[in-house]
Amino acid sequence: MNTWNYTNETDFILMGLTDAKEIQLVLFVLFLLIYMVTVLGNLAMILIIRLDTQLHTPMYFFLTHLSFLDLSYSTVITPKTLENLLTSTKIISFTGCLTQMYVFVLLAAAECFLLASMAYDRYVAICNPLQYPVIMSKRVCSALLSCSYMIGTMDSTVNMLCMSTIHFCRSKVIHHFFCDTSPILALSCNDTHNIELIIFIFAGFTLMVSLITISASYVSILSTILKINSTSGKHKAFSTCASHLLGVTIFYGALIFTYLKPSKSYSLGKDQVASVFYTIVIPMLNPLIYSLRNKEVKSAVRRVIKKWGVQGS
Repeated sequence: MNTWNYTNETDFILMGLTDAKEIQLVLFVLFLLIYMVTVLGNLAMILIIRLDTQLHTPMYFFLTHLSFLDLSYSTVITPKTLENLLTSTKIISFTGCLTQMYVFVLLAAAECFLLASMAYDRYVAICNPLQYPVIMSKRVCSALLSCSYMIGTMDSTVNMLCMSTIHFCRSKVIHHFFCDTSPILALSCNDTHNIELIIFIFAGFTLMVSLITISASYVSILSTILKINSTSGKHKAFSTCASHLLGVTIFYGALIFTYLKPSKSYSLGKDQVASVFYTIVIPMLNPLIYSLRNKEVKSAVRRVIKKWGVQGS
């Protein structure tokens, strides 16, 4: 059987979500609206946190970068998806496909450890409030953020090195709406067991270590909250981490469903729905979750609007 690799072909074909023109138009409008809300919501979150000095705390430092990551990896996927919904060719170059995969894996892995850092921040704030300013110093926050990006870079580099060893059959058709690992592995002619194992180990490490950190943090948080005597005190303590817990549950649920399984169990329909959720929908939900459920952000919005109103007059 003839095979080819990245050196002797120029493009892939992304089949997308559906062939029905009517559904494509509906999805285009829906995804465009979601992307607009994503961009505006995350930019607004970053801007509000930057402008309001009362939000210059470790939690909002991490939240700023969460908004940046959500905005970035949505931008890596959504514009090309929108383009393919309106065109019949649906072509993506090898360079574009590799770049999309590399950047997406980097940002998604970095977000996993950023969410873990946010959970640790909530643990220190609730379980060790007196030592919070010392433990969560600017230096520590910067180190945690740097580690998140370093681990993301390591994961994406390993993923790219593994994918570069694959030889493909003559089919260039990717049965997905973006360049993801499983549908590309499905095009391989050679045995991909070792490649799958390496990718699974690194993806599993990223998900499990960050998830264990988050789980351990919230077990300690829950234990501390249960020791609080007053109901109002319990509610106040839990409200400080409720938004983060909701965001973590949604994000990790979609990732685990999609990636922590062998490619043989890859299901086009189910995996595409999950992929749409964590690549397009979740980046829109995060700024809503962290703003609508957060009194400090609402107060900051009012202060910023009031400040601009006074300056404008």
